[in-house]
Amino acid sequence: MSEQSISAAATGTVTIGGDLTVNQLGFGAMHITGKGIWGEPADKPAALATLRRAVQLGVNLIDTADSYGPGISESLIAEALHPYPKGVVIATKSGWERPGPGQWTHNASPKHLAKSVEESLQRLRLDRLEIEQLHAPDNAVAFEASVEALAKLREEGKIRHVGLSNVTLEHIERARKIVPIVSVQNRYSFADRESDYIVNYCEKNSIVFFPWAPLGPGQKAHDAIKKIAERIKATPLQVALAWLLKRSKVIVPIPGTSSVKHVEENIAAAGIQLPQDAFEELSAVKHEPVSLRG
Repeated sequence: MSEQSISAAATGTVTIGGDLTVNQLGFGAMHITGKGIWGEPADKPAALATLRRAVQLGVNLIDTADSYGPGISESLIAEALHPYPKGVVIATKSGWERPGPGQWTHNASPKHLAKSVEESLQRLRLDRLEIEQLHAPDNAVAFEASVEALAKLREEGKIRHVGLSNVTLEHIERARKIVPIVSVQNRYSFADRESDYIVNYCEKNSIVFFPWAPLGPGQKAHDAIKKIAERIKATPLQVALAWLLKRSKVIVPIPGTSSVKHVEENIAAAGIQLPQDAFEELSAVKHEPVSLRG
C-alpha cells in the first residue's frame, strides 16, 4: 500500500461527546498561517491544497484557534473546505490574543470569549461551533467565569461541545461541575509525558485527548525516535504519531503542516503498527522542559 493510498480511517474511530464520530488521526491548522503564526501564509495555494488533501485522505477532525493568524487559519479552512463534507468536524479555541508575530497574551474574559465565538462562527461560515475549547486558563480571570461563559454560549446554541486546552486535572474537574467537557488538548508525546495522568483520566471518563507537539523536546528524544524510524522504515513524525495512537484509544493526534507532501506522510502513520518493544523503548525516554503553546 502506498503512502497516498493510506487513509486516516485506518486508525479506527473515536466518538466525541457521544455524538461526533471522527477518525483517530486529525489535522492541526496552526502552521497553515504565516511566520510566527501571524498573517497570511507565504504560499496560500499550498495551504489550501494541504487542507483539501487532508480531508481527501480521511481526516475529518481539524483543530484550529481564533489566535492562529489571528483569524487566518479559520478563514483558510472555510475557503478550502466550505461547504464542509459530511462528517467533517472543526474544533476551534479562544482565550488568547495576538499583539504581534510570535506574541501571545491571555484574555479569557467572558466578554472576549463571547466575541471570539461570534467571530469564529463568521470566519468558519458556521451556525454552530461543533467543539469550542478554552485555549488556556487566564490568571487574570476566574477560571469558573471563563467556563461559565462557554457554557452559556452552549445553551444559546452557538457551541455544541466544550473542551479545554493547556489545563491541569484540577481545571478539568472544576470545569466538569459547570458543563460537560468532551476534549482536552495538552502538550504530550512519547518524550513529554507530564500529562500521562490526564490521558488516564480522559480514558476513564470518555474524554478525547488532543496532544500537541508530538515529536517531543530535546536531542535525546530526537535521537531515540530517529533510531526507531530507521528500524521500521518510517519518518520520525510517523513513529511519534504511531506511539500516540498505540498509547490510548482516546488520543487523537493533530499533526500540522502547510505541505501536501508532509500531510500525506503524516497520515500514512495510520498504517503503521508500532512494535511493542519500540513502543516501550520510546516510552522510557524522559522529557526536557519546553514552553507553553498549542
